[in-house]
Amino acid sequence: MPPEKSAYALARYSRSPDSIRESIEWVRGHDSRKFLESFYFQYGHASIADLGHAVICFEGISELAATEIEEEPLWDGQAKSSRYQDFSRSGFVTPPELQGEAAASYQAAGAALLAAYAQVKELSFQRLAERLPRPGDMKPDAYERNLAARAFDVARYLLFWGVPTNVGQVASIRTMEKQIRRLKASPYGELRELGEEIAQACAAPPDCRWDPEAPVEPLAPTLARHAGPDDHAVRSHRDLKLWADQNLPPASGATPPRVDLLRPDHVPADIAATLLYPVTDRPFRELYEIACGWGVRRRAEVLDVALASRTRRDEILAGFRGGLYCYDLAIDLGAYRDLHRHRRCQKFRQEYSGRLGFDTPLLVAESGAAGIYEAAMLQALDAMRRLPAPGAHYLLPFGARSRFLFKMDFAEAEYISKLRSGVKGHFSYREIAWEMKRRMEELEPELGRLIEATPPWIEDPLRR
Repeated sequence: MPPEKSAYALARYSRSPDSIRESIEWVRGHDSRKFLESFYFQYGHASIADLGHAVICFEGISELAATEIEEEPLWDGQAKSSRYQDFSRSGFVTPPELQGEAAASYQAAGAALLAAYAQVKELSFQRLAERLPRPGDMKPDAYERNLAARAFDVARYLLFWGVPTNVGQVASIRTMEKQIRRLKASPYGELRELGEEIAQACAAPPDCRWDPEAPVEPLAPTLARHAGPDDHAVRSHRDLKLWADQNLPPASGATPPRVDLLRPDHVPADIAATLLYPVTDRPFRELYEIACGWGVRRRAEVLDVALASRTRRDEILAGFRGGLYCYDLAIDLGAYRDLHRHRRCQKFRQEYSGRLGFDTPLLVAESGAAGIYEAAMLQALDAMRRLPAPGAHYLLPFGARSRFLFKMDFAEAEYISKLRSGVKGHFSYREIAWEMKRRMEELEPELGRLIEATPPWIEDPLRR
C-alpha cells in the first residue's frame, strides 16, 4: 500500500472495532489525503505518520549530502562503502555554490586528491602483501579482497566530502517530513535541491514498482504539499551565533583530548552549552563550565534566544535533548561518517573549517607514501581555505579533523565502544571507540569495567 494509505488504515484500525482487513477495504473507498490533512497536519496527531513507510534512494549525491540525509534519529538505510569500492575514477560533485574560477580551483584540488588516493591505495596494498603473506588455507581471491579492503581503509583518508555516493533509506512519512524540512533549510544548495526532489517524489507515483500491473498512485501527496523549510532551525542558529559572538568571554585556547567525556550535573547549563556548541568552535567542556558560572538570568537568555522563533508546529530543538554522558570528539571526518549513523544518541557538529589539521594512518609512512599523502592533504586544505563557504566544505578530506558532540546513555556508550572497537572495523573509529571506553573507566569505574571493548593493538588484517 502507498505509505499514506497504510497510515490511514492502521490509524482507523486503532479507532474502530473493525478487523484490519475491513479497515483496508474502508481505505480503498475513502480519501486518505483528507484524513491526513485533518488529523496529522491540523490536529497534530503526529504518530499517525509513523504508520506509513517509504523506500527512497539517492544516487550520485555527495558524501556531505549523504551524511546530512542520514542525520535522522529514526532512520534506517545503507550507503556506498568506502572499503569495498574504488573511488579513484568516480569523479566528484561540484557544489552549486562554486562557479567560474572557484569551481575550477575546487575541481583541480579534487582531482589531485583522487590521484593521490589511487597512489596511496596501491602502495598500501603492496606493503600489506609484503607484511602479510597469504595463509595456505586462504584462497587467492579472498586474500586479495581482504588486502584491498585494508588498503582502501588507508586511502580513504584522501577521499573528500565531494565524492559521489548512493544512499538507500527506509523511513516513515513523519521522519521524511522532518528530513524534507531540515534539508530545505540547509545552507548547502545541493541539500536544498534534494529536499525539493524528495517532496516531488512523494507527490508522484513511485519510479520502481514490484508489481508493474498494480494501480499507480502517488507515494505521499499530502506530505509533499505541507513539508516546507524548517525556518525555526535557521533563525535559531543565526540568533545563537550572534548572541555567542557578542556575549561569550575570550576563548581559553586550551587543547582538549581527542575524546573528552563529561557527565553534566547542571541541566540548564548543559542545555545552554549544547545550544552554543554548534555556533562556536569551542570545546564542550569550556562552554559547560562557562554556563555553570553564569547566573540564572544569563542562562535563560540563551534558552530564550534559541526558542524565540519557535512556532506551534516546531518541535523543541535537539539542543534541549541529550543523554547522561557527553562525548566531545575532535576526530577525522571518516570516523564521524561511520559513528554518526548510531541513532540512540543526540549528535551536534561545529562548522567544518579544516583548522584542526588532519590524521595520518601509520601504514602511509610504512608504505613510503608519506610525501604523496601529506602534499595532497596540505594542498587540499590550502585550496579549501581560499574557497567561499559553504561550498568550500566539499573539499574537506576524510582525514581532516573536526569537532562533534555525542550525548548518550551508558547503554549506547557500551554498544558503540564494543561494536566499533572490533577487529573488523576501520582503525580510525576503532581507536575512538577504545578511547570512549577508557574515558568511561576514568569517569565511572563501576560502569566502565562492564564495557568489553577490543584494544586497537589487537588486529586481524585478513579478516573482514
